[in-house]
Amino acid sequence: MMQIEQKIKDLPPELKHEVEDFVDFLIEKKMAKHGKKLRQDWAGALSDFRDQYTSLELQNKSLNWRGD
Repeated sequence: MMQIEQKIKDLPPELKHEVEDFVDFLIEKKMAKHGKKLRQDWAGALSDFRDQYTSLELQNKSLNWRGD
């Protein structure tokens, strides 16, 4: 860790700012990755259509409804 700190100290001020921005990015990336829980509130939302469509047709319909 001391090597990294020394390397950062040796950088000019504008590059120190870039290092700080990059570290902030890495922290946010890690928090976003681990902070999200899997949503399952959609489960069963298409059950009303089970007699009208096959599972593949429902998948295509749901993609159309979502706008994908």
